[in-house]
Amino acid sequence: MADIGTVLVTGGAAGLGRAVATAVRDAGGTPVVLDLAGAPDFDHEVVDLADTRAAETAVRRAAERHGGLDAVFTAAGIDHPAPLADLPGGTWDRVVAVNLLGTAAVVRAALPYLRSSGGTVVTCASTLGFRAVPDATAYCASKWGVVGFTRALAAELKGQVRVTMLVPGGMYTSFFDGRDEQYQPPRDAKLNQPEDVAQAVLFALRQPPGCEVKELVVTSSWEGSWP
Repeated sequence: MADIGTVLVTGGAAGLGRAVATAVRDAGGTPVVLDLAGAPDFDHEVVDLADTRAAETAVRRAAERHGGLDAVFTAAGIDHPAPLADLPGGTWDRVVAVNLLGTAAVVRAALPYLRSSGGTVVTCASTLGFRAVPDATAYCASKWGVVGFTRALAAELKGQVRVTMLVPGGMYTSFFDGRDEQYQPPRDAKLNQPEDVAQAVLFALRQPPGCEVKELVVTSSWEGSWP
C-alpha cells in the first residue's frame, strides 16, 4: 500500500475537507489545510481561495515548509442558491471563483511539487457537475467547470501526476446551513457521512505508481441527483 505523505487539503476546516484531513492524519500522513477559517488541529494556511494569487502563495509556503507535496485534495466549495436575476453579481462571481478558479490556482501552484513526487491531484466536483437544477447557475457552472478542468488536466499530466475526480452526492455537513427551506435537503433525505466519503479519497491516494483512479462517484444509495 502506497504511503500517503503530505497532502494539501483546501476547505479542510470543516465538512468533507476536515474529514479527509483527519483521515490522512489517522493513516500516518501529514495533512496541510488551506481555508478561510483557521484549522488549529492541523498545520494550516488561512487564505481566501477566491483570491487566486494569494492561494498560489499559500500553496508554495505550505509546500516549502514540508519539503514538498505528495497530493492535493480540493474540497473547498460554496454555494448561494437563488434565481440568477436575484443573485448579486459579486455573489455569483465568488461562487465560481472559490469553486473553480481557486481549484485551478491551487493545483497550478502545487504542480512543480507533485511532478517531483509523482503525486496525486484529487479534485472535488459534484453530482451537479453533470445535472442542472434551477436556482444553481453559479454552482452548476463552477462544478461543470471542475469536471472539464479535471478531465483536461488528466490528459495533460498523463504519466506525470495522477489525477482523480471525486463526484460526491449530498453529505451531512454544514454546506446546507443557513439556506431557505426550499434549498435544504428534504427532512427524510438520506445523505452520506463525510468520513465515509473521505475513505474514497484515501483509496485514490493509495494507488501504486502507474495505477490511477480516474473518477469516483460516491453517493448515498438513495441519492436523488444521480444519475
